[in-house]
Amino acid sequence: MAALELWPDGFRLERRAGAGAELAVRIGGEGPPLVLLHGFPQTHAIWHRVAPLLAQRYRLVMPDLRGYGDSAKPASDAPHLPYSKRAMAADIVALMRGLGYERFDLCGHDRGGRVAHRLALDHPEAVRRLMVLDISPTATMYARTDRAFAQAYYHWFFLIQPAPLPETLIGADPLFYLRAKLGGWGSHGLSLFDRRALAEYERCFTPEAIHAMCEDYRAAASVDLEHDAADAAAGRRLRCPLRVLWGERGVVHRLFSPVADWQEVSEAPVSGRTAPGGHYIPEESPGLLAEEVEAHFPRV
Repeated sequence: MAALELWPDGFRLERRAGAGAELAVRIGGEGPPLVLLHGFPQTHAIWHRVAPLLAQRYRLVMPDLRGYGDSAKPASDAPHLPYSKRAMAADIVALMRGLGYERFDLCGHDRGGRVAHRLALDHPEAVRRLMVLDISPTATMYARTDRAFAQAYYHWFFLIQPAPLPETLIGADPLFYLRAKLGGWGSHGLSLFDRRALAEYERCFTPEAIHAMCEDYRAAASVDLEHDAADAAAGRRLRCPLRVLWGERGVVHRLFSPVADWQEVSEAPVSGRTAPGGHYIPEESPGLLAEEVEAHFPRV
C-alpha cells in the first residue's frame, strides 16, 4: 500500500482499542509520549514529513480519528454523540492508557485540534502541554461567522445538512470534491502534497468515511457547542500551556486572532505565531513545526 512507503523503518501500524471505536494508529520514535491528531479530510499520513524529524526525541502516537482513515466508523445517532469531540477525545485517552501512558503531550491540526481542545478540558490530568494548528475555538468561529467566513468555510455549513444530502452530493464525484478541498486550503494547490500521501487520502475517502466526516461536522454545530457552553457557564478553561500556529496565507489568519481567541478559553499562558504557507502546516512547513514542537514540549 502507498501509505507504507511514506514511513521509514521503525514506524509501525497497529489497531488499538479506543473508548468506543477501534483505531488505526502509527507509532514510532523514542522518548516521552506525544500524540499527533490529524484533521479533515485527511488521515495520520499528514504527519509523514514531520514525524521523522521528531522520532529521536519523542514516542509519537499518530491515530486516525474515529470515522477517518482506517479507524472504525461507528453508527451515529440523532444528537450525533458518537462523533462529538468528547467521544473522539475519549478514544485517545483510552488508546494512550492501553499503551501505558496516563499523561502525554498533545498536538492537533484542524479537526484534530478540536478533539485535542476537548480532551484537554475533559481530561486535564492527562495533558501536559497542548499545541493546536490553524484553528481558533469552534464556538468562537461560529459566533463570529460573517459573509467572509461563510464564503471561505462554506463546508462548515454544507456538511452539517441532514443526511443524506451532503453525502449524496459528494458521493456523485468524491475524488473531485476531495481534491477541490485539499487544493483550496494550501499555498500551492495539490502540488504541496506528496503523491503517496495524496493517494492515501483518496483511498480513505470512502462512502462510510464521508458520512462519518459529515457527522463530525454535525456534532460540531450541535452537541459540541452544548459542551462548550456548559464549560463556559461552569468556568472550566484550559489549564495546560498552549502554543498556537496558523498559516499566514490561511483563513484563520485573515479572519481571526488565534492567540487572543485561545486566551479567552484558557487560564494558562497562550503563545503563538504564523507559519509560512496555508492550512496544511505539517506538510507545508515540517521543519518549522518540528522546531516549534521541540521548543513547546521539552523533554523531562
